[in-house]
Amino acid sequence: MTTPVTIIGAGLGGLTLARVLHTHSIEATVYESDPSPDSRRQGGLLDIHPWNGQQALEAAGLTEGFRRLVLPGRESYRITDRAGTVLLNLPDKGTGERPEVPRGELRQLLLDSLPPDTVRWGRKVTRVTSVNGGRHEVGFADGATLVTHLLVGADGAWSRVRPLLSAATPEYVGTCSVETFLFDADTRHPASAAAVGGGSLFALSPGKGLLAHRERAGTLHTYAQLRKPQDWLTDLEPTDTATLAARLAEEFDGWAPELTALVTASDTPPVPRRIFTLPAGHRWERVPGVTLVGDAAHLRAPNGEGANLAMQDGAELGLALATHPDDVEAALVRHERGMFARAAAVEADEDMYALMIDDQAPHSTLALMTRGIEAPSAAPRA
Repeated sequence: MTTPVTIIGAGLGGLTLARVLHTHSIEATVYESDPSPDSRRQGGLLDIHPWNGQQALEAAGLTEGFRRLVLPGRESYRITDRAGTVLLNLPDKGTGERPEVPRGELRQLLLDSLPPDTVRWGRKVTRVTSVNGGRHEVGFADGATLVTHLLVGADGAWSRVRPLLSAATPEYVGTCSVETFLFDADTRHPASAAAVGGGSLFALSPGKGLLAHRERAGTLHTYAQLRKPQDWLTDLEPTDTATLAARLAEEFDGWAPELTALVTASDTPPVPRRIFTLPAGHRWERVPGVTLVGDAAHLRAPNGEGANLAMQDGAELGLALATHPDDVEAALVRHERGMFARAAAVEADEDMYALMIDDQAPHSTLALMTRGIEAPSAAPRA
């Protein structure tokens, strides 16, 4: 295959694609709007599943490096009510079936596996248009342009590439997530550290909840989940973190102090993120020379599958292109057929994200968990 692949977005899906292509000597360039690899936090822990994420890393030749990132003991889950009463405690069984790794470290593993200059940082895409012969022109914020014969949108929820294929836009699901951190919690916040335990905590009540997990060096990473209208907090200036912190504290007034401290004692300014999804069953007709992977193709509320699916998309697309070096369209047809089927299977699962803070919380989640269904990753999509 002589046509270089242009990938928009240096998330896990785009980087897995670039790595699999590299292992098959197929040239690819990744364009990323972030100015550098460490310009922003990359989210929390990810449980990497053997049926998709781990297979993708195997295809990328990175299984050994991935295993070095695994944090032992993090596969435990705990459900409490707002008073901190433990309703269910699932210890880490030590099987390592769904090992937890830090998202940022996994991303760095992929970056380190690529040749220098594969990723072009600080290249924000502002427009993408079709030109003759199945080619596409990409325009950047600095005025530069490029024309490519094979374009892959790995650029997330608000993909600039998606409009080439679909008119669908993300829809707000009615939940806002606010991210906070406690550092060195075992020493500085021992009660909160004990409440979270060795893995993940789900402290739930109707309309709100705290999803926390233990990262490296005693860091507790928390997402306060709140059922709110989309315009909640829009009256605040982005820099007014003090008012945001006060409003967040009000939401959890009356909760057990070891739980409220997860948000009120945060060592970082709280960061709100509204949760969006693409319409269920999102599909498109084949358009020559362009496709999508990950959230750009099948954005869902956090369910523990997003990062895994994105990596699987990237790996399967890379393998399809390697298998059909002289027929790009055949490769894209194979990729999209498989990706649509995988996304549909996940959509068919029960929506645990909505269930966690429904009107029966925490008992609805407790009932689901006691039926043997695994909890999702506590981290929403970055």
